[in-house]
Amino acid sequence: MQDYSGYGSYGGDFGSTSPLPPVPPPPPPRPPRRRVGLLSYLAVALAAGALGAGTVVALYHPAANSSASPQPSSSGAAPAAPAPLPSTAVPQPSGGSSAGSGSLSKVEQGVVIINTTLQYSSEAAAGTGMVINADRGLVLTNNHVIENATKITATVAATGRNYPAKVVGYDVTGDIALIQLQNPSGLDAVPLGDSRTVKTGDTVTALGNAEGQSQIATAAGRVTGINQTITASDQGGTVKSETLHGMIQTNADIVAGDSGGPLVNSAGWVIGMDTAGNDVRFPDQQNAAGFAIPVNTALSVAQEIVAGHASSAIVIGYPPFIGIYVGQGTSSNPQDQATQQQQQNNGFGGFGNGFGGLGNGNGSGNGGSQSCYTSNVGLSVPATIAPVSSGTLVLGTICGSPAATAGLTAGSVITAINGQAVGSPQTLSTIMSKLHPHDTISVTWVTPSGQRKSGNLTLTAGPPL
Repeated sequence: MQDYSGYGSYGGDFGSTSPLPPVPPPPPPRPPRRRVGLLSYLAVALAAGALGAGTVVALYHPAANSSASPQPSSSGAAPAAPAPLPSTAVPQPSGGSSAGSGSLSKVEQGVVIINTTLQYSSEAAAGTGMVINADRGLVLTNNHVIENATKITATVAATGRNYPAKVVGYDVTGDIALIQLQNPSGLDAVPLGDSRTVKTGDTVTALGNAEGQSQIATAAGRVTGINQTITASDQGGTVKSETLHGMIQTNADIVAGDSGGPLVNSAGWVIGMDTAGNDVRFPDQQNAAGFAIPVNTALSVAQEIVAGHASSAIVIGYPPFIGIYVGQGTSSNPQDQATQQQQQNNGFGGFGNGFGGLGNGNGSGNGGSQSCYTSNVGLSVPATIAPVSSGTLVLGTICGSPAATAGLTAGSVITAINGQAVGSPQTLSTIMSKLHPHDTISVTWVTPSGQRKSGNLTLTAGPPL
C-alpha cells in the first residue's frame, strides 16, 4: 500500500456569483502545469482563522442521515433543501460512441470549477467537478473538495456561467460527493465511459482547475497501474488520512486544484475522477504519480445518493450541527484537553486537522473574550474552564447556533447528551454521529463558574464533513 500525503484540491480565488454573458470572450492561454513541491497538493487555506490544530465545529460524523437537510447560510438561516432526485438522474457507465475519437471538447463542456467558503474556519478552497446530468444540474466531485463548506459555487469553465450549489450527498470513506447546481440551464454532461476497460499503458488526459487558477488545464500521460490502494491525506482539511481502494494510477501530472476533474481516455470518454497525486521528488518514486477514482465506482455511489440510500458510509444532504468548537484531544479531562490544544497551537504554528468538522487556524490568543464567534478568528483556549474532571471542553460557540442559543459559552464543559455521559471530544463526536438535523436533544453542561445546567436544543444542518 502506498502512502501519499495529499489530495488535489487547492485554495483559489472566487468567481463572481452572478452569471457572466452567455458568449464569453476567447479564453486565455491555458496555464503551464507546474508541480507544487513535495507532497503539497492539498487544500490550501486562503485566510486562516485564529485557533490552532485540532479544532472542530459541529461534531458531525453521521452514519445514517436519511433526509436531505438544508445548508446554513452566512446569516444563519437555512435555505430550502435540494429537491428529491429520481434514480434515473445519474447515467450508468456506458461505452457508447458519441464522445468522438480522441476529442476532449465534449468533456470540457461539462467541467466546472468549484469554489467553496469555509466560513467557520475562515478559509476558502477550490477544486473541480463534472456535470453528470445536465437537466438536474448534478455534478460529481471529491468529498474533500466540499468538506466543511458553508457556501459552494460552480462555474462552467466553457461558458463562464456561475451557479450556487447544494450538497445532495457524500461518501467520506470513498471521497465521493454529489452536488446540485441551482436553476441549471444550458448545461452539457461529460461523456461517461466504462472504467472496467482501463488497462495499464492506456493513454489518458487529466483535466482540472490546476493550482486554483480558475481555468481548466490538461495533462497527458498513461495509466501506470490499476486497482491500486493508497493512503491519502489533506493537511488543509479535517481528515488526517484515509485509505482509498481500486484506484487508477497515472503519470499524468495531477496537481492541486484538479480534484474532482475528469481522467479521460484516448477516445474522449471519462474513465476516472482525479483525486490525489504526489510530487516527482517523493523519495521512492522516480516519476510523478496521480490517482483517480474509477468512474464506475464514483457513479455507483452517486446512484445511491440520488436514491436517498444513507448508510454507514453515505450521508444524504447535510449533517447535524450543534455549533461548537472543541479540541481534538483524546483525554476525557477538560484541563488536559485545554493543555493539548494550547500545545498544538504553540507547537505547529496553529495549523492542523480536526476529527469531525471545521477549524484550522493560527491562534495564540488570551482566552475566549467573545460570547460567540462567526468564525474561528480571535478564538483561543479559554482562560477559565468549568471545574469538572470529565467531559468535552467547549472552546467557543458559533453565533446563532443551537449551542449559543442554549447558553453554552467558551470554557463550559459538556457532560451528557440525552443522558449519556460525555468524556473526550471523540466521545461527543460518536454520540452526535447517531443524530440528525432537526433532532431535539437534551444537553447537560457545567459553566466556567461551576454551575450545572441542562437544556433542550434542536440541531440544525451543518457543513458536510
